[in-house]
Amino acid sequence: MPLVLLFKPTFENYRLIFKRTSFGLYFINSLIIAFGATLVGLILGLPCAYGIAHYKKEKLGLLILSARILPMMAFLVPWFIIFSKLELKDTYISLILAHSTITLPLITWIMIGFFEEIPVALSEAAHIDGCSPYQAFLKIALPLSLPGIATSSILSIIFSLNDLLFALVLAGPNTSTLPLAIFNFISFSQVDWGQLNAAATLVTLPVILLVFIIQKYIVKGLTMGAVKE
Repeated sequence: MPLVLLFKPTFENYRLIFKRTSFGLYFINSLIIAFGATLVGLILGLPCAYGIAHYKKEKLGLLILSARILPMMAFLVPWFIIFSKLELKDTYISLILAHSTITLPLITWIMIGFFEEIPVALSEAAHIDGCSPYQAFLKIALPLSLPGIATSSILSIIFSLNDLLFALVLAGPNTSTLPLAIFNFISFSQVDWGQLNAAATLVTLPVILLVFIIQKYIVKGLTMGAVKE
């Protein structure tokens, strides 16, 4: 095609991706899986990170970090075998659990640093006032770590939304995600650049909206601890 510098803007490609594909379903599937995997990562990762930081279990933290360093292909085959035997392929449960392999180590490793910044005297004062370790975690550690929770959650959602490998193997017609939908615009003979770029633009919208909503927490979380007195 000839290079055209002046052109007439059009929204036709946006209309076509919704007309020719189930892009709306892919969009909803991605949000359900990304937020579900992030929620699982927060429920399991926050107490884990607090315990590692509070009791100085650095080796356990490195072990959890190794799960994030390993290639996702190392987890894909076991997940595929387990979900095939349990007949859970093409379900939200399988993809949320698989994506937790991404979100859980990420949230845990990020939050260890935030919990280590909380003075030990605050936890000791809470224990003196009659709080159990669980209450000290809920009423003191979590409120003070909101910037870290926001930052780790956004990063987890981004990584989950961008994942193609798990969706390519574990998803089906009912649970296909946005990266898989974008991948379908690339065929053996051609690439539909118009619809491909329109779909890629729509994929970024959930993350952009989330960043605008909790922007102050993200900025505070990324800069916290950068300067030491």
